[in-house]
Amino acid sequence: MSNAVADQPAVDFGHVEHVTVHFDDLDAMGILHNARYAVLLERALTPYWTERGLAYRGSATPPDLFHAVREFTISYRAPIVTTGPVAVHFWLENFGTSSAEYGFQFRSVDGGTVHAEGRRAIVRLDPATLRPAPWTEAARAVAATLLRPAAVA
Repeated sequence: MSNAVADQPAVDFGHVEHVTVHFDDLDAMGILHNARYAVLLERALTPYWTERGLAYRGSATPPDLFHAVREFTISYRAPIVTTGPVAVHFWLENFGTSSAEYGFQFRSVDGGTVHAEGRRAIVRLDPATLRPAPWTEAARAVAATLLRPAAVA
């Protein structure tokens, strides 16, 4: 669940969502555990898509939410050493027929520190066959709001 923070940083592309780092997200050294970054990214992405009509609803879940992570890469730049909000800037580098590639950065809330950055590739799957399946027009409409413009790349 995201924190509602009125002062969302302005970005040229994509979206920034604040997520909360909790005490149990930290490792024995008081640093955000490396495995928690994937979870926090998911917690940033979920409200964005939910607010645009693509939400998990049991058997009524839209087909576009049946997807698998194909690849997740991350580079750590500066450790997160406190609880509280962190800004997750995410965007789409590519939105293909059945796959998508996110870019993301974990930043301090003021935007001044990049804690980590990476990419996450997903594939939309047909629930019956578990084979790649095309995105719906609803997903394409939301994805269009996240695509990084070629001029910025």
